[in-house]
Amino acid sequence: MTRVRFISADGNRVDEVEAAAGARLLDIAQANGQPLEGTCEGQMACSTCHVIIDRDDFARLPEASEMEEDLLDLAASVTRWSRLSCQIYLPEGLESLTVKMPGEARNMQGR
Repeated sequence: MTRVRFISADGNRVDEVEAAAGARLLDIAQANGQPLEGTCEGQMACSTCHVIIDRDDFARLPEASEMEEDLLDLAASVTRWSRLSCQIYLPEGLESLTVKMPGEARNMQGR
């Protein structure tokens, strides 16, 4: 199990949940009331599931694909540690993961 810590955009709220290896971060976040829309339902056609991974945890995750990197270029409030939560499946052996919600989201589908 991985302990996932979600930090609100303003840093004032922290929620912690346990999740199994192989679980998708977007699903974990939505099941626990985090403000991630995921408009395209994980099809990598929007950026409404953009999150900021703690810099110490970033390298512990599989690398982003070129397609994900291209879509992140269009995301709002992107940082060097940004990822699309629909593309993160918790790897086996990951003990903890800290994720911050971005301050804004931009829907690339125009809805």
